[in-house]
Amino acid sequence: MKLNLTCAFMIFASCALNFSCTEPNSNTHSNSRSGKTELEENRLSEDSVTYEKEVHLSNMHQFTFGGDNAEAYWAFDSKSLVFQTSNPKGGIECDQIFVMDVDSDGTPSETPPKRVSNGLGRTTCAYFMPGDTTVVFASTHLGSEECPPVPERGAEGRYVWPIYTDFEIFETDLLGNVVNQLTNNPGYDAEATLSPKGDKIVFTSTRTGDLELFTCDLDGGNVFQVTDELGYDGGAFFSPNGEWLVWRSSRPKTEYEVNKYKELLAKDLVEPTEMEIFIGRVDGSEVHQVTQLGGANWAPYFHPDGNRILFSSNHHTGGFPFNIFMIDTDGENLTQVTFDNAFDSFPMFSPDGKRLAFSSNRNNGRTRSTNVFVANWEE
Repeated sequence: MKLNLTCAFMIFASCALNFSCTEPNSNTHSNSRSGKTELEENRLSEDSVTYEKEVHLSNMHQFTFGGDNAEAYWAFDSKSLVFQTSNPKGGIECDQIFVMDVDSDGTPSETPPKRVSNGLGRTTCAYFMPGDTTVVFASTHLGSEECPPVPERGAEGRYVWPIYTDFEIFETDLLGNVVNQLTNNPGYDAEATLSPKGDKIVFTSTRTGDLELFTCDLDGGNVFQVTDELGYDGGAFFSPNGEWLVWRSSRPKTEYEVNKYKELLAKDLVEPTEMEIFIGRVDGSEVHQVTQLGGANWAPYFHPDGNRILFSSNHHTGGFPFNIFMIDTDGENLTQVTFDNAFDSFPMFSPDGKRLAFSSNRNNGRTRSTNVFVANWEE
């Protein structure tokens, strides 16, 4: 469940879309915790998609135009992206998985994106398998061929994510043919990503009664439980050397927080407004919290050096916008990377370390669309 939307177009994203009609040449930060409202100019560069303050990004290009497009993750050869999209105007009622090519100069290929899911149910969290001829993602189509309903807001109008119990993880070829079903359990199985070493998958499951991280072999066998503390553990990615995991987590502590979390989970829901970034070894040891920022900190991904993490956060605003930040694995040296006035998230470095793909509300023509962008990474 990364965006929903669930694992890719989370209600964060749909929430962010509501803020996409603000002026594109300024960035308004409203800090609800301090009670201060700060308006600072943040002009777009000549390319119309990069802000002047985004010094780590260059040669940025927009890859999708219209609809909700997110969680674009690279192929092992850095030449393609797999992503999920929904666009009712285009006949895609709920999230489906597509693959698109990236030319050697970091620009979109003239070859149109092609759908690799079967068009049934809802899909989420796609990732390339080694060899780049198949992808894994979760789908609800075995439970129902219809789009599952998006839940209404929770108490006090707070956003909730659905934990669709029909989600199972599948492997398909690039023509949309299922070649393997990796999970077959009652409850939620989704959010699968692969180790850069090409030997392991990490995913989130409710098979033990809570939302925990698990690893498995590429065929779904040899399942190992990584986390076991109460709270939502999800959206995990491997470090470049394959030895560590980074993920988002809630850790309810008070009796009220614990009861609220359990009550929502019993309804197959999660409230994502308070999450922090954690890392730990693949074997479940040395787990520790990286961020202590408050708010929603999520969509983490390791920098190619393995010592830094990029993630999306609203800690600086208490609401919107969400921007991408970078932080050392020891929680030091927090740096803001993106500066859109609505929504930036789902950063992922290409395996060759040259480029960053992410999703954003920028340059959407004052619509509610979220699109995929690719930029060169500058240190």
